[in-house]
Amino acid sequence: MAIIKKNELKIMKKEEMETKLVDLKKELMKYNAQVAIGTVPENAGKIKLVKKTIARLNTKITEAIKKQ
Repeated sequence: MAIIKKNELKIMKKEEMETKLVDLKKELMKYNAQVAIGTVPENAGKIKLVKKTIARLNTKITEAIKKQ
């Protein structure tokens, strides 16, 4: 779920990006809770991918706002 390719990101509308961003933040919260509890996350490498994808989405949303 966390991986969004560049091509997919280019064709996404602003509303789609915002909903995807909310979903990714929920997923990141779940992973952070697992780390805080002390359990091993189900996929430790995915945490980094989720954070990068959130950053990409934030950048694209900001660019979309500036274009308007």
